Amino acid sequence: MTPAAERSPALGGVAAGRQPPRPFEPLAGATRLAATFALALAAFMNILDLTIANVSVPTIAGAMGVSATQGTWIVTSYAVSEAIMLPLTGWFAARLGQRRMFMLATTAFTLASLLCALSLNFPMLLAARVAQGAVGAAMIPLAQAMLLAIYPPAQRGLAMGIFAMTTVAAPIVGPLAGGWITDHLSWHWIFLVNLPVGALCLLLVWSLLGRFESTVRRAPVDLTGMALLALGVGSLQILLDKGNELDWFGSPLIVALATVSAVALTVFVVWTLTARHPVVELRLFARRNYAVGVGALALASVAFFGTNVVVPLWLQTHMGYTAEWAGRTMAFGGLLAIVLGPVIGANIHRLDARAVATFGLAMFALFAWLSSRFPPDVDFWTLATTRLIMGVGLSCLFLPLTTIYLSGLAAEQTAGAAGLANFMRNIGSSFGTSIMTSLWAHRTTQYGAQLAESVNAHNPAAVSYLDRLAQIGLAPHAALVYVQNAVIGTQASLLATNAVLLASALLMLGLIAIVWLARPPFSAGAAGAH
Repeated sequence: MTPAAERSPALGGVAAGRQPPRPFEPLAGATRLAATFALALAAFMNILDLTIANVSVPTIAGAMGVSATQGTWIVTSYAVSEAIMLPLTGWFAARLGQRRMFMLATTAFTLASLLCALSLNFPMLLAARVAQGAVGAAMIPLAQAMLLAIYPPAQRGLAMGIFAMTTVAAPIVGPLAGGWITDHLSWHWIFLVNLPVGALCLLLVWSLLGRFESTVRRAPVDLTGMALLALGVGSLQILLDKGNELDWFGSPLIVALATVSAVALTVFVVWTLTARHPVVELRLFARRNYAVGVGALALASVAFFGTNVVVPLWLQTHMGYTAEWAGRTMAFGGLLAIVLGPVIGANIHRLDARAVATFGLAMFALFAWLSSRFPPDVDFWTLATTRLIMGVGLSCLFLPLTTIYLSGLAAEQTAGAAGLANFMRNIGSSFGTSIMTSLWAHRTTQYGAQLAESVNAHNPAAVSYLDRLAQIGLAPHAALVYVQNAVIGTQASLLATNAVLLASALLMLGLIAIVWLARPPFSAGAAGAH
């Protein structure tokens, strides 16, 4: 081997006497199964970390001696840094190679998790969370790209089904796991559990895929594009996370963030579309199926993540549920998604992806409509079992959308395309969380005021109810306080939750028309098949 060959970026600087890595190829049998487990587990761990800390924010804030509002930056900092780095996945993968970049990201993510657990004060924890989100951003799209590469073309739908199963289950399992760990162990274990999982993923990927690597090319560094992206996306993410808390555009900070984000992202788009070596390949959106699939994915994430935040919030603040029991209720939504994901994936090549997505959207809308008709005294099992319908919808939604947006792309485009798609999914989830939470809070106040107006001496039902409270010994003032808190508060929050669910149902139904704008054939990574 010549010295030039030893230094070749494509070979990764392999030492003399060692075989250089070769392009990815389909694996077989137990090797493929083990590699699938490793890549799916890494993606699951990464997504889980975005949601597992949510329910533990009050506990962590108390332990660190900061307010609950400051404590939310534990979640926000992770989301902001991950959102900034996700679109850069394709650029980093092209320079370092998909497998090498994945292992670097997973190693750094695991070490950052250890730093989170060992944090001595809040600034240290915040810095570790920023690092965790930034280094871990590439894990999901790279795992997705490599998973497609190790499956033969006819079975790539199964690979996507397995992957979709992890991405749907993790946001549902996260709050449940976080609540249990916080209640029974310590908040430190929220981060410590990543250590053995990360080590196992690295060991399996190195032993099973260490001989493979994607094509490497040295593109110039677009520092201007990176700076504009970081400024625009960072400002947008902070705006979405803090908008509801700061009363949106009534806050000078939110106005400033919106202005900075709009200007920076506009300039970024113009710069990227005219640059010779763009840091993000926005021209992917010129492909019809990519634009349709990613657009539908982002909007579906608004409804899915929005309801996934509002429902447990309603359960804990007005229905008397603990964080753990709210998590158990939400977990039912992932049961059928976990079971059906691989089944749908294995057969997606026999079906029209648009029809499967339509069925998924319709099932989610059905779940949301049924949930919006619950009475105030709805029990746990009614709430939980209704979410099984949502699980059917999710198993038939995100997988076909992924198949649509990846259709026709070459293998070397997959990592960048997946990174950009996951970025749009994250932005959709942030929009959904902010918009739906704001809608829920405003509607709760609005309905509470309307219901309070009906409690007067001219309303026979109100007078009768207050009389019954007086008969059991409540003084008039105490009876009014009880009605305000226990009756009006519960009813108003239920009506507001219903409004959020109906809005989600309408959004999902509206996406059906968008999905049918895609054009067959639909086959993930088909252009990269050999």
